[in-house]
Amino acid sequence: MAINQESVIGFIGTGIMGASMAGHLLSGGYKVNVYNRTKSRTDSLVLKGAVWHESPKSVAEYSDVIITMLGYPADVEEVYFGDSGLLRHARSNSVLIDMTTSSPSLAKRIGLEAGNRGLAALDAPVSGGDIGAREARLSIMAGGSVEAFEAVLPLFNLIGKNIVHQGAAGSGQFTKMCNQIAIASNMIGVSEALAYAKRAGLEPGKVLMSIEAGAAGSWSLSNLGPRIINGDFSPGFYVKHFMKDIKIAIESADEMGLPLPGLLLARSLYEQVIALGEENSGTQALYKVIFTE
Repeated sequence: MAINQESVIGFIGTGIMGASMAGHLLSGGYKVNVYNRTKSRTDSLVLKGAVWHESPKSVAEYSDVIITMLGYPADVEEVYFGDSGLLRHARSNSVLIDMTTSSPSLAKRIGLEAGNRGLAALDAPVSGGDIGAREARLSIMAGGSVEAFEAVLPLFNLIGKNIVHQGAAGSGQFTKMCNQIAIASNMIGVSEALAYAKRAGLEPGKVLMSIEAGAAGSWSLSNLGPRIINGDFSPGFYVKHFMKDIKIAIESADEMGLPLPGLLLARSLYEQVIALGEENSGTQALYKVIFTE
């Protein structure tokens, strides 16, 4: 399971965040095999030296470590458990790393099946959005064996700064749900604060300068607040993907018998965002529901 500069890395899912993450691995000197359902999204990586493969099966057959960064749990299940999936076709002693925000129960299934097949698996979702991915300072929260985590740490160090092993399989996904729960209510606060500033006749940019350095400060306030002020609702993280995360968190909380009223409110508000046709906008599009002229 030793990872070195001769190890070949497979990367499946080169969207807004995945393309940057795979690019950092290339810049780090690794050979990288890539696959994405929309082939054109790998073009920039191929120009930098990545090798295109036509399927997850092909990536698995030619890689020592395979990283996935997909959209939905259903995508993860297909890529891992399908007839052409990674679990069926990965080489012995390969390490499989799912960095998608997905279901904790699915992560546990992948970990169990990987172990049965002589493979190692980590669930290692990330936080930091498109900015964190571009700047290689993502937070990475990993579940799985300590041995596998330590083996791939050189790869994680190329794409993230805050890297923590959380525990057994599924722990990474449970931790990411904690992250999304905190963000969901925080985005309501950010949107309401800027709406209040606007309605009070203040200059939102100046308000942001005053409050982001104090107790109200947060990643969302500092990074998405300016986008809201500038009318930029382009996705660093899609509303549709955030809604997927909210639903996963609510389902797992229900299984634990834990009520989450703040998250239920966020779900209802993001349902309104989607009703506005903003599912492909960034999560800061919540402001459009909070503030109306």
